[in-house]
Amino acid sequence: MADIQAVAKQFTEFYYSTFDTNRSALASLYRPQSMLTWEGSPLLGGDAIIEKITSLPFKTVQHKTTTLDVQPSSPTIQSLLVSVTGLLIVDDSTNPLQYSQVFHLIPDGASYWVYNDVFRLNYA
Repeated sequence: MADIQAVAKQFTEFYYSTFDTNRSALASLYRPQSMLTWEGSPLLGGDAIIEKITSLPFKTVQHKTTTLDVQPSSPTIQSLLVSVTGLLIVDDSTNPLQYSQVFHLIPDGASYWVYNDVFRLNYA
């Protein structure tokens, strides 16, 4: 089995750097059966997911990961459950937003695709 911590780190670094610079380029990570729950609202399919994340109302965003946890999620395939917490800096705001995000990653050759994605802002 690959070093799952390294896989999760590489995936999240790619995901968030791409999200921060060119959200539409994340389309290759989602499939028709992928599901995103964004702030409690479920979306099914890569097209709906990309439409949602590309239509978010901010001009700029920067993710800063605080924690990254990963576990294998199946005894039969090398799928991963990745949990992330961090800070979002939106439109150069001086007040970052706290977020949590969970990815269920499915192997596809030497890479992974997102089967489940759950995103939530954390308000104190």
